[in-house]
Amino acid sequence: MSQCRKRCKRQLTKVARYFYRFLMGTLTQDSVEDDFELSTVCHRPESMDKLEEQTKFTKKELQVLYRGFKNECPSGVVNEENFKNIYSQFFPQGDSSMYAHFLFEAFDTDKNGSVSFEDFVFGLSIILRGTINDRLNWAFNLYDLNKDGCITKEEMLDIMKSIYDMMGKYTYPTMMDDAPREHVESFFQKMDQNRDGVVTIDEFIDSCKKDENIMQSMQLFDNVI
Repeated sequence: MSQCRKRCKRQLTKVARYFYRFLMGTLTQDSVEDDFELSTVCHRPESMDKLEEQTKFTKKELQVLYRGFKNECPSGVVNEENFKNIYSQFFPQGDSSMYAHFLFEAFDTDKNGSVSFEDFVFGLSIILRGTINDRLNWAFNLYDLNKDGCITKEEMLDIMKSIYDMMGKYTYPTMMDDAPREHVESFFQKMDQNRDGVVTIDEFIDSCKKDENIMQSMQLFDNVI
């Protein structure tokens, strides 16, 4: 594995663990369930029992996640501006605003301009506990910016630029200005199997499953929680 790839993998692992610690905050287990049931917020989430049925988290894990979510979002929901501010703490060395926008869109499944605790744990359940197909479907939805069922080069270029901007000093100056476009060309060379200029969900999943590096990266979040 190249030094650049090793460095990126170490950084992603660090981010995954930081993400978990960030959610934990200064949590204690005292009265977590009472807080869940009795706190006055603008949005009241589903019951723990129902969320346990709908996700792959245990009731205890949901309680801890909820406390972390409520610490950052006392109203019970987070809008895009606040989401960007929170996400910027993961990548202080770069500009994460555009990638955070794409990520917010992926979590905001009902497209109402806000992410509730339910939205958050449903997405997190897929990312951390979903099957390979579940995770790849979620990733495809993230990259399919206009949600038309396929990924174009323009969409992938926007994603790649946002990732390089977010990583900041971890990619620059070692990465050239045309690196995002070269990455996109490599992506399409590998995944656009019928050479029609777009990548479908079937092409995406099939190509990812054949790529050892992608499959290894899918496992980075396995033991976060």
